[in-house]
Amino acid sequence: MTTASICTIGDEILIGQIVDTNSSYISKRLNERGIKVRYMISIGDDRDEIIDKLGFCLKETDIVIVTGGLGPTKDDITKEALATLTGANGYKRSEEQFEIISKILTARGIELSDINRAQADVPDSCVVIPNKNGTAPIMEFDIPAERYGHKAVLFSLPGVPFEAIGAMNDVIVSITKSFATENIVHRTIVTFGIPESTLAKQIESWEDALPEYMHLAYLPNPTIGVRLRISVYGAESGEKLERLETEIDKLKDILGNAIYGEGEDTLQSILSRLLQGPPQASYQETLAVAESCTGGRISELITSVPGCSAYYNGSVTSYSNNVKINVLGVPREIIEKHGAVSRECVEAMAKGVSKLLDSDYAVATSGIAGPGGGSPEKPVGTCWIAAVHRSRMTDEFEVVTKQVRYKSQRDINVQRFAADALNLLRLLINQKIL
Repeated sequence: MTTASICTIGDEILIGQIVDTNSSYISKRLNERGIKVRYMISIGDDRDEIIDKLGFCLKETDIVIVTGGLGPTKDDITKEALATLTGANGYKRSEEQFEIISKILTARGIELSDINRAQADVPDSCVVIPNKNGTAPIMEFDIPAERYGHKAVLFSLPGVPFEAIGAMNDVIVSITKSFATENIVHRTIVTFGIPESTLAKQIESWEDALPEYMHLAYLPNPTIGVRLRISVYGAESGEKLERLETEIDKLKDILGNAIYGEGEDTLQSILSRLLQGPPQASYQETLAVAESCTGGRISELITSVPGCSAYYNGSVTSYSNNVKINVLGVPREIIEKHGAVSRECVEAMAKGVSKLLDSDYAVATSGIAGPGGGSPEKPVGTCWIAAVHRSRMTDEFEVVTKQVRYKSQRDINVQRFAADALNLLRLLINQKIL
């Protein structure tokens, strides 16, 4: 199997000043082509260390992809290190990249300086892939087999994420010309409501029976749920792909409505589809939200979906009891008798916001995110959730409620409360549709 290393260069990554999103994207693209990523390495702005670590990666893997260190400033030393590593005799001007640099700076009203011109100068040991999205060139260095005992190639990409992402199509094309790649097919099933350990036990027999060429990975996320990624290696065979579909059908039978989507689906994207109905549908239902402990997180998730204005009426963040009572119409005696964190309170909140914002569906949360505020009866991490459907004919409500308890930090508790609220709403809508 063809192998690869991904290296990021820059002190800013090592000190936590920026988050390295390039490596995860590059790894995903390589994996899609059946290329195994063996190493991910972050290297500081030190010339000798760059040469040493990249040399190690070239020795151990077939492909090395480097991001960062190609800016116009003096502290960007990657280009000089690459020239030394690959035995360059000097530098050459990439006229195509120079033209791109000139156009970009002219469009921004910036005068072309000697520093900008120098970005188009590259080691004569490389082939330039023009970077249409920025000023730093994409460089490809082909390393002869006698150097490390096997043919290798090094790609140097800009560190700016949208530039690195934009370069990957050209990089993949170049890789497939030089290396044999294996066809891998991934299918991802998205679940919610079953903890990872419980889920693993529930599908253990199914997983154990998978053929050798089929692999399962668990990808948990507090907001999304647990993604189950099934990978088929050597997927050129139609028989293997048919078996994949059979196994997915078996998985759906085992997990039932715990499965809510596939691929990149999220709870909020699924809710968007459910509320809007199929393209030919003559109906479209609306949603409102009443939040207390989640503090707007549910609304943030819903409005992250393009087109949500078609079904999302709005929300009330009713953090104080006064807002619950005076805006949402929660009876004062409910809070006095049962407390704000109670089944009775969230049911009244959901009904109140549905009436206030004239929605068909509503969801409400009230809980204790922490770190303080808990009690023996209602410890930190407790949240009550209610989802309601309002009949336009009778103005009566169908109500479902749920209590959840988590033992995480405040921000994780809030994420989980919000995700549970969306999932409860999903289950209610599915019940109405079915």
